[in-house]
Amino acid sequence: AYRTSIRTPTGATPFSLVYGSEAVLPLEVQIPSLRVSLREFVSDEDYRQNCLAQLELLDERRLNALEHHQFYLEHVKRAYNKHLQHRDFKIGDLVLKENQNVTTLERSQRGKFAPNWMGPYVITHKYGSGAYRLSSMD
Repeated sequence: AYRTSIRTPTGATPFSLVYGSEAVLPLEVQIPSLRVSLREFVSDEDYRQNCLAQLELLDERRLNALEHHQFYLEHVKRAYNKHLQHRDFKIGDLVLKENQNVTTLERSQRGKFAPNWMGPYVITHKYGSGAYRLSSMD
């Protein structure tokens, strides 16, 4: 199902981007779809010519998928940044620090009640790009 479903980032199915045509599902062979039924009325030579034409267009389809993917990434970035809030702290501000040292054992014993934050800390030095030196209140 994954290879035959249209992916939002590319606007195409993964199968079609690799092989140049859509996959024929086993169900379509048992219960003929329009696409499979039309194959019976096309001569072998015409079918080969059609396959070659689709393969020649494959690079163009891949470039279109790449452009679609880049547009999709830009759209996701804009949607994320729309809700992003820039915070600028000053020297002397009190802040909390995320507790990244919570062990798996502590998390399993205390569950959602394990501490998520440590502090408070005082900002003692401000570096560029949102980096700060913290010191404890002790």
